[in-house]
Amino acid sequence: MKAKVLIILLLMLVSSCVDDGDYGIPIPNEQENITIPENKLITFKALHQRYAQAVNNGNAIAIIDETEDLYIEGYVVSSDHAGNFFEELIIQNKKDDSNPDNDPRLGIRLEINVGSLSETYEFGRKVYVKLNGLTIGESNGVLTLAKGEDQSLEQIQAYEYRDIVIRTTEVDTIMPKVASLENLTKADENTLIQLDNMQLNRFELGTTFATEAIDEYDGFRLLENCDSGISIFLQTSTFADFKSLIVPQGKGSLVGIYTRNFSDDFNVLAMNSAADIKFEQTERCDPLELDCGLASVLGSENLFYEDFESQKNNKLIEGNGWTNYMETGSEGWEAYSSTSSNASLGRSARFQSASSGDGSNIGWLITPAIDLDAQDGETLRFKTSNSLADSSYMEVLYSLDWDGTEENITSATWGMLSAAYVVKDTDSFVPWFNSGLVDLSCISGTIHIAFKYSGSGMENFDGVYELDEVSIDYVP
Repeated sequence: MKAKVLIILLLMLVSSCVDDGDYGIPIPNEQENITIPENKLITFKALHQRYAQAVNNGNAIAIIDETEDLYIEGYVVSSDHAGNFFEELIIQNKKDDSNPDNDPRLGIRLEINVGSLSETYEFGRKVYVKLNGLTIGESNGVLTLAKGEDQSLEQIQAYEYRDIVIRTTEVDTIMPKVASLENLTKADENTLIQLDNMQLNRFELGTTFATEAIDEYDGFRLLENCDSGISIFLQTSTFADFKSLIVPQGKGSLVGIYTRNFSDDFNVLAMNSAADIKFEQTERCDPLELDCGLASVLGSENLFYEDFESQKNNKLIEGNGWTNYMETGSEGWEAYSSTSSNASLGRSARFQSASSGDGSNIGWLITPAIDLDAQDGETLRFKTSNSLADSSYMEVLYSLDWDGTEENITSATWGMLSAAYVVKDTDSFVPWFNSGLVDLSCISGTIHIAFKYSGSGMENFDGVYELDEVSIDYVP
């Protein structure tokens, strides 16, 4: 009899120690699912509006009162299984992008002081978030749910997160929003995005996702769209299990969370795993390039020089042989002068698409024709700066067949002067950067050099680029 009692007690002990996979989360069994009364559910839109109203009232956060028995319903779109997300959940309100006008697809980030969240809240898992006592604010530039009563958000802690993020039994297929970079807005942050016809920038071919010497906490790899040329950084944690893989060198599509980098400087895409990038087309869309390298000697004679001092502030650049062409939009290259923290060099040229209201702004500033056969040792040099490029970009192009007329600018053959350094989105917005002494002596004929800006009036692509001290010299 004693032996039977002992066996029963041992069986009870073993049974009590079995991990049922639910970690004590108050969810129903497989036969039934949890339901939240409709009068206790609020939309993601309402949540976003609460934060916007708090900001309009001069507050940095919006606190949901403990007495408000409210929930949001959403789907998990992030996964820390591969190590590219840490102590956070990204959820969005919809499984797809249907009815975007009546019910906008929105997302939010939850800061939770727990690792391996994907073991409980896997990709596609439907959850309810209990909002009582939570704080809405911005962390790393994106809308976040957390704890805290001041501007410094605090993580939801391990002892409470299971009661706040309530897992249901439903796991759904999540369809990413197929988007073009130029049409993404702040409302797309914290949501799952698919970008098509993308490739790694040619200057970063052969790099890993996040194990290069410059990768301290995250690796940033510049991706570009083959249709528009607009670029975005792919962000990969140096703790991701795919960090050492070579970024695929073809072109194709990728899926990830649209978000901001840690210091909230620029937009990035963060993937859940290496399987989310499918650059399977071997033919790339790289532009024509001219690369004579950098010259070691600056010529003593000048063929063309512009410091913009004779231009008029806030007026389009003109004279001195310049062609100032607005391909799309209502903005062009203008002169400006500033003594602020992002000071001009006396008077400089600037392209600014912010507040233009245009869906696209493309502007060209093209030098007069330069005969490269009349002398030797030609070089180009200039300086650039930006005021938070916000994914807009500037290129330095050349053409040997443009006839000098505006109507034929876009039909001419333009290539990249790839040796020239142009300020990047990741560069500080205060300094001016030298282009280097760009060698032009390896080509012949008549050349035009263009400074081309691409952006829009939309907040994520409305950056500012500045240009000054353009000089073409030669060795007599």
